[in-house]
Amino acid sequence: MFAGIAKDLTKLGGKTVTKLVTPEDQSTKLFQLVSFITGMKNSAKGIGYFLGAALLNVSYELALGTMMGLVLLAMPWAIFGLENDLGTAKKNNSSLSQIFKLENHNLNVLCWARLLLFASRDFWFEVPLPFYLRSPPCLGLGDVCASKDDCDSGAICDAVCINPNIGGGCGGPGLDRLLVGAFLGAYIILYGQVQSWTPQLVTGPLRQSPPNKLTLVLWNGLNCLPTLLMVGVLSTPSFDTLDGYDTTTMIVWLIIILVFFAILFAINSSIHSFLVVQYAKTEKVAVSVGFYYMSNAAGRLLGTLGSGILYTYVGESAGEYAGIESTMGFLACFVAGTISSFLATVVTTRIEDQQKGLKCGGCWTLVKEEDKEEIEAI
Repeated sequence: MFAGIAKDLTKLGGKTVTKLVTPEDQSTKLFQLVSFITGMKNSAKGIGYFLGAALLNVSYELALGTMMGLVLLAMPWAIFGLENDLGTAKKNNSSLSQIFKLENHNLNVLCWARLLLFASRDFWFEVPLPFYLRSPPCLGLGDVCASKDDCDSGAICDAVCINPNIGGGCGGPGLDRLLVGAFLGAYIILYGQVQSWTPQLVTGPLRQSPPNKLTLVLWNGLNCLPTLLMVGVLSTPSFDTLDGYDTTTMIVWLIIILVFFAILFAINSSIHSFLVVQYAKTEKVAVSVGFYYMSNAAGRLLGTLGSGILYTYVGESAGEYAGIESTMGFLACFVAGTISSFLATVVTTRIEDQQKGLKCGGCWTLVKEEDKEEIEAI
């Protein structure tokens, strides 16, 4: 719990300082800074997945000790590299009522959209994906065996082939822990790098910098596509796990979906990260960003709890040695993620920030920019 609090306070400080040191008339510069800092943070987290998966194969204590050492290495830059008055409250501190009642329409709507956006990922990524990747194929569990070599990947031999983690279900490719860590780490590194360079590689060339409400609606809508595609893949008869299927084909599809989703989710997250500091008032930037991260955490909680229920209870029993057939639960998690992405798109339409219109490159205008006279009249 304290580690989570410390991490979110660090993220809060990073975005708050970026807002405070960037002139208000340099929105594009703010977008680039926020995207770069947030993306590099996520890429470092992805490296942590790789490192953690490798160290856990040695010992849990070594993994914890390494993590503590890395945190201590960062402390001198925080202690001696920042000005003492940076982020110090100039007036009275905010009360609880002020924290939970922000008089900022756009920020309130953005927080709801953020909640649903992160739920759309964690409905299938944080818990179901690693469990599914680790789970052994259902076919063959319960068969008589003489050694582990007689069983499929991920299963163990105890007179018969057994699923070592009954609660995790069966139906996956049965990957090694290190490979699963590589899967998750590669996703987060890719996600972080796309997030870092979104202003230069995506929204800049598309003439969508700095982004507004319409930009976010567009990319939120596109975020539904990867999970919807995976729903279609898992629904096909060729992936009936009780009858057996080609695990290599499933892994290829998962890689395609992970890359597709990582790119779109990173662009969305980059735009979100900019808009929260853009909409936040300078004198309340810490409160605004903190409330935003609270919504972020609530979305992750919703996705994690919801995914656990769906993954565990959707699907039929595959036998006492196998547990629940997990593919149907995995499919249900992707359905929930798609619905959550769609709801985030609907909520985003309530933001009042469309005056600059929406372009897709230099020659394609989706929504025209409003005339300055019309904006002033409003």
